[in-house]
Amino acid sequence: MAKPFLRVEMLPALHGDCLLVEWGDGRRTRRMLIDGGPIGAFKNLQARLAALPDGDRGFELMVLTHVDTDHIDGLVRLFAQPKPWPFVVDDVWFNGWHHLQEAHGMLGGKQGEYFSALLDRRLGPGGWNRAFGGKVVVVPQTGELPTVRLAGGMTLTLLSPTPQKLSDMRAAWEKQLGDSMKPGELDAAWELLAGQKRYLPTEGLLGTTPELEALLEQQSRPDNAKANGSSIAFLAECAGKSCLFLADAHPDAVCASLQRLLAARGLERLAVDAVKVAHHGSKSNTTDALMALIESPRFLFSSNGAQFQHPDREAVQRVIARSVHPRPRLYFNYASDFNREWRSSKLQRELDYRATYARGDDAPLVVRL
Repeated sequence: MAKPFLRVEMLPALHGDCLLVEWGDGRRTRRMLIDGGPIGAFKNLQARLAALPDGDRGFELMVLTHVDTDHIDGLVRLFAQPKPWPFVVDDVWFNGWHHLQEAHGMLGGKQGEYFSALLDRRLGPGGWNRAFGGKVVVVPQTGELPTVRLAGGMTLTLLSPTPQKLSDMRAAWEKQLGDSMKPGELDAAWELLAGQKRYLPTEGLLGTTPELEALLEQQSRPDNAKANGSSIAFLAECAGKSCLFLADAHPDAVCASLQRLLAARGLERLAVDAVKVAHHGSKSNTTDALMALIESPRFLFSSNGAQFQHPDREAVQRVIARSVHPRPRLYFNYASDFNREWRSSKLQRELDYRATYARGDDAPLVVRL
């Protein structure tokens, strides 16, 4: 009998996230894509999709965790391709403006409107967030955490965002849009997207103008930290293996959800096989409170250190020092000036951890759980 498997592939996504998750039983492979990285890394996502076997390019789910450019741009570019796409996807999770009216809004800005317009045109109304009835992806204030079961035995338990985190974003979304369009006006977003060579490097959808190109350059700045609070984060469990995918989620929201999950399961600490560390290893997103709730032998860091110099030394130190699992292994999908010190054999012996790096800047790092 074929052995079930679960693996996480951190694509080389520069300073962003682009994660390919695969699971199955050896006879069929199921897939999930989490984020698309910044536009500069799109070629790596494109090449990885092209490398999938002919006739086997299906995805159970694609998730855009939030609208920071280092997560969203690659997916905007991906879905901007004319159909037929070189892939098939059963569901897409993304909180756009029209979903979030009921949750009081979310920061998204132009990229969020662009992606909403693409999904609306490419998938049709109600064609995304299907697992949530086409409504907002959100952790309710009370009751059980939302659980979604995908084909192949994969179970996802939602940990973030909360209604309050989404509520904090409404004004910021509107502010970022300015006078360019009104929130939720997908036709206007489509018209603007049509001229973005950043996403459509050939002829575009409808042509381009210098004014739109200048606007695009302005919007390439990362969103503020409120966007991180809107991150879709979840626990993935399959075939007796598990991984926490924390996106850029705020630790207070994740901790609150984990406490609810632990109470429901009658546990003191959640044992998982891996943790995709939040916000590329920012010191603000990995806290002692979070580390006290989890036990994991593996911690995954996705960043080349550009722009924000992630991972922060304090975050890596906290993972090592607060890990209750003996000799945790750290995985880095780049070797950079900001994480190279953890490669030291002497330091690994002294602090009792192990470190694994991708083999090159263009090589993905595959973690088999």
